[in-house]
Amino acid sequence: MAGGGYPEWIGLDNYTRLLEDDNFWASFRNIIFLIVAMAVVPTLIGLVLAAVLFDYVAKAIGPRTASALRSGFYLPQVLPVAVTGIVWGWILNPSFGALNAILTGANLDSLAKNWLGDPTYALYSVMVVMIWFQVGYPVVMFMSGLQRVDPELYEAASIDGAGWWRRFTRIAVHQIKPEIYVVLVTTTIAALKIFGQIFVLTRGGPGNATLVPSYFAYQNFFEKAQVGYGSAIATVLALIIVVLSVVFLRIQARDERRDLA
Repeated sequence: MAGGGYPEWIGLDNYTRLLEDDNFWASFRNIIFLIVAMAVVPTLIGLVLAAVLFDYVAKAIGPRTASALRSGFYLPQVLPVAVTGIVWGWILNPSFGALNAILTGANLDSLAKNWLGDPTYALYSVMVVMIWFQVGYPVVMFMSGLQRVDPELYEAASIDGAGWWRRFTRIAVHQIKPEIYVVLVTTTIAALKIFGQIFVLTRGGPGNATLVPSYFAYQNFFEKAQVGYGSAIATVLALIIVVLSVVFLRIQARDERRDLA
């Protein structure tokens, strides 16, 4: 079924059409960048932030301060996507946005850009927004995981002369591997399914600079009334999500068996 009219059997034509569609390939190229911004970078930043809050802030200032900071990092996760998208749209607006105003006020006019309207900067701007949006989730997960690490392991490592960084990388990271796997799986799936932020910030533009599969499927479903083609895009996206989930779970199960051996 190619559109929203009378059903007509066309076999695999929509899938062969996908292979020749530059917008389809552009959407998956963009999603690789967004996986980095929503899964890889937040996981790395979240590990460090969680360790700092757990090992330093909670002990030096107090657990309430650490909890307050953790809640602050997590706040973007509970705010409506439309609200955060509109606010970031104001911040990055080329005419009256706060970012360009700060750059202009600091005599850095040459750095003021059309952050969401220029194909050169649009995707990277969205990536920065998504890092800000996503980083609180791994912080919460990893702080929860760090609470079950045996303090005696840290004490033994300290006696052997290990500094904070070695204790963190050799003990803490190893002990919270289950949380790391959960974060990577869920954030990767979230990146593959991203829609709301793209819809509010850029609507896939300019051109196809920020186009992603879910928004590409939406365009074909509702804007072009090409229901069959939109369904093919959504089906391919769903299959990729299932395959990646299975791969992650198998890797996790293999590592757990290795640790128990």
